[in-house]
Amino acid sequence: MFQTFTATTNPEQGPPRLAALREAMDHAGFDAFIVPRADAHQGEYVPPSDERLAWLTGFTGSAGFAAITQDIAGVFIDGRYRLQVRAQVAEAFTPVHWPETKLGPWLLEHMDDGAIVGFDPWLHSSEEIVTLRKAVGAALELRATSNLVDEVWNDRPAPPNAPARRQEIEFAGEKSGDKRVRMAAILKEAGQSAAVLTLPDSICWLLNIRGRDIPRNPVVLAFAILQADARVQLFAEPSKFEALGPDPNIDIAPMTDFAAALTKLEGPVRVDRKTAPIAVSQILESACIDIAWGDDPCILPKACKNDAEIAGAREAHLRDAAAMVEFLAWFDREAPKGGLTEIDAATALEGFRAGTNTLQDISFETISGAGPNGAIVHYRVTEETNRAIKEGELYLVDSGGQYLDGTTDITRTLVVGTPTDEQIECFTRVLQGMIAISTARFPRSVAGRDIDALARASLWRAGLDYDHGTGHGVGSFLSVHEGPQRISRIADVPFKEGMILSNEPGYYREGAFGIRIENLIVVQKAARLGDDRDHLDFETLTFVPIDHRLIATDMLAPWERDWINSYHAKVRDKVSGRVKGEALAWLEEATKPI
Repeated sequence: MFQTFTATTNPEQGPPRLAALREAMDHAGFDAFIVPRADAHQGEYVPPSDERLAWLTGFTGSAGFAAITQDIAGVFIDGRYRLQVRAQVAEAFTPVHWPETKLGPWLLEHMDDGAIVGFDPWLHSSEEIVTLRKAVGAALELRATSNLVDEVWNDRPAPPNAPARRQEIEFAGEKSGDKRVRMAAILKEAGQSAAVLTLPDSICWLLNIRGRDIPRNPVVLAFAILQADARVQLFAEPSKFEALGPDPNIDIAPMTDFAAALTKLEGPVRVDRKTAPIAVSQILESACIDIAWGDDPCILPKACKNDAEIAGAREAHLRDAAAMVEFLAWFDREAPKGGLTEIDAATALEGFRAGTNTLQDISFETISGAGPNGAIVHYRVTEETNRAIKEGELYLVDSGGQYLDGTTDITRTLVVGTPTDEQIECFTRVLQGMIAISTARFPRSVAGRDIDALARASLWRAGLDYDHGTGHGVGSFLSVHEGPQRISRIADVPFKEGMILSNEPGYYREGAFGIRIENLIVVQKAARLGDDRDHLDFETLTFVPIDHRLIATDMLAPWERDWINSYHAKVRDKVSGRVKGEALAWLEEATKPI
């Protein structure tokens, strides 16, 4: 098993750790200290050695931060985590709705003029700190410091040191040397001598390597400097790369050499103000090296998958679909008997994926939520929270696999027994949103913010909504959450061919049920219509039945019903040759026209 079900934090641990941090703040002369979720690589997922926010507060969500003063400890969380945070933190911590409440105004409200706010410059981007400084003005002093949490974290785990491995050309679709030349040309064209790379997935994509430094994410934690002559300086533990052999155009040095290497560069040096730690720009500025602010040059090329990566994604999703069908058939057989729990279901699903003999890891901790637990958007079942899946309840399962040829992410909401009219109506409205995105067609300049409302329109008509984005980018045997592409109200990056995204509207009734339906889609060039304008649309990658027992067919427009029937016909056609016996019989029944 990749997944475990042991609770990793306990609310009772928070208050004494908070007291120790406040003592360290007082000793160092700080009135407040900021504790982010991210590590020095600004990752959503971090190794145990960097789980400072979880260690201090007990909150284990993948986004958020804490602002600790001597009087109040604010834990800032977005709409996905407002139920989860209440269960995970002690009363000593105060949940703060974010981004509705911004950090700057919150600090001004809770601190006296002249107060000193500490932050670790390796854990915050330049954009974060510049924005915060503008918000607090001269009223508060922001001061860089060593990490005060680390000073009181006595049993902090050691940093990860897993070996790297090569991502073969059959999956990568382009040689690393060719990528480096292509990225270096971007720098040359901009008149820049080098680019600082701090995102592990960018570095892994550029060098065609993968790793195991972070659970569920096959990346190597590293920093890198890409020169305009296509040479790369890579900063990570050298022993990680011994099995890969030398490359004359890649110099490997320990992570501790990174700061000194920055001082030896000649400008202008490209730095991404949104992702690079502010420490990077501070070091360059202290060495009088010109900074050219710009996006990580690998971000967009990595997001636009090539033909080999898309072909790999298709195959990975069909393999994963067969495992999902085996699971769904098993679930429909076992759940009505009673006694099935959330952990039972998550364990069985991982077993079916492992049965493909190609599973490298799960792509994130499986969300296996029954009844009211399904309303916790990023619920992680533990031995303490494990719940029976009961008759008449909805069960939400959001899961995925990491395969050499692709990363999968799928959510299905299931019912045991007979659903209520309310469950059916809410499910159908969510499904209508998913269909609207699946069938969207749009001009080339359109971004995620322009189509997000399509997924919400049916819910809005009933006065309903959900507090998360509609879709995130997905990597190619990389992070299951990848930028810059996404579907949300604030997503401003135009779609381009080859971008893979999730399509996952939902609805959550606190204390009752959660509904989410998710497929992955890839942006493609649309067929020419009308006045021959250049348009894009989506190809669906996920082919797994949608529970027709939860669909109110009388709520659907004819074209929506046609989409469902066409989708299920494709599911049957693509997956039936990959399953046998009871799973095949279940598949044929589950994909009948409605």
